[in-house]
Amino acid sequence: MTIALDQKPSLMLFEALTWREFKAVEQLLDRPGYRLSFLDGMLEIRQMPGEPHETVKERIGALLELYLIIAGFDFTPTGSTTLESESGLVKREADKSYKLAPGRSRPDLAIEVVFTSGGINKLEAYKRLKISEVWFWEDGVLEVYHLRSEGDQLRYEKILNSEAVPGLDLELLSRCINMVNHVDAIKTFQQAIQQ
Repeated sequence: MTIALDQKPSLMLFEALTWREFKAVEQLLDRPGYRLSFLDGMLEIRQMPGEPHETVKERIGALLELYLIIAGFDFTPTGSTTLESESGLVKREADKSYKLAPGRSRPDLAIEVVFTSGGINKLEAYKRLKISEVWFWEDGVLEVYHLRSEGDQLRYEKILNSEAVPGLDLELLSRCINMVNHVDAIKTFQQAIQQ
């Protein structure tokens, strides 16, 4: 087993684990303050993020949920629900996730707020979990990826407009995510989408 430490102590990687070994470690580390992800034998252990990460995550959620309500979506926020597949050798928890219609078995949308890079390939993990759309916010930039099927192959395509949340102005959303004041961001966003 190889151990790799990121330059910041908030990320540890363990390679060449079996699914069974991962599940044993997961039980041992079932405590607050840590988030575990797994992909193809690599275990990623992240220390739970701090206030800047949580502020951005909650801002995105507040703005998105406001839009979903106004646009008439029958949605369910599923937070950082644990998604896993033993056959896919994958376990992942998004920062935020949403079912965008009733009766869904898994979230349609996963959102990742990135302050520490490295670790497992998150898009590959979400592909194996068949999450339709994944958003990444990093350094003030929001990128959107939509899952495409080509025959029996799946791949993510980077897109400019959300297909999971049609009509959402991503430039407006990004601008409001990056505002300093939370209440001002919500008010600005609400006024713009209600015009």
